[in-house]
Amino acid sequence: MSRGAKGAIRRPLALALAVLTLAGLLALAGPAGSATAASSCPGRKVRTLTFDAGTVHVYRKGSRYVCAVLVPRKQVMGKGGGKARKGTIRIRAWAGQWVRNKQHPAGPVTVHAGRRPVCVHARVGSVRYTSGWILR
Repeated sequence: MSRGAKGAIRRPLALALAVLTLAGLLALAGPAGSATAASSCPGRKVRTLTFDAGTVHVYRKGSRYVCAVLVPRKQVMGKGGGKARKGTIRIRAWAGQWVRNKQHPAGPVTVHAGRRPVCVHARVGSVRYTSGWILR
């Protein structure tokens, strides 16, 4: 065989090996589901705020950034068939602007807080929750 023939055999073999490796890595990673939604914020969990219609998980990364995620509770069977309700969350640092995630209203929402306290406002259906100033 000439050199060109060996190269022609190696290229498809290398491509097949790359595709198999990628498929294996994707299989190990698994599907991204709602279980990963609560841990989508970087940092450590500092508060869990519970109210009638859901839970807000608050995370802090270092001493600067604060992130919040809303996890709505499911409706009672008979009032919508036990479906998860939609909710929105906003967060703001002291003397700052309200921040929300337009693409994903339930979060994650991150704000640069520094060492300032933050306020979290969540809404699920018609139920509203305001945390007051936390993380001082």
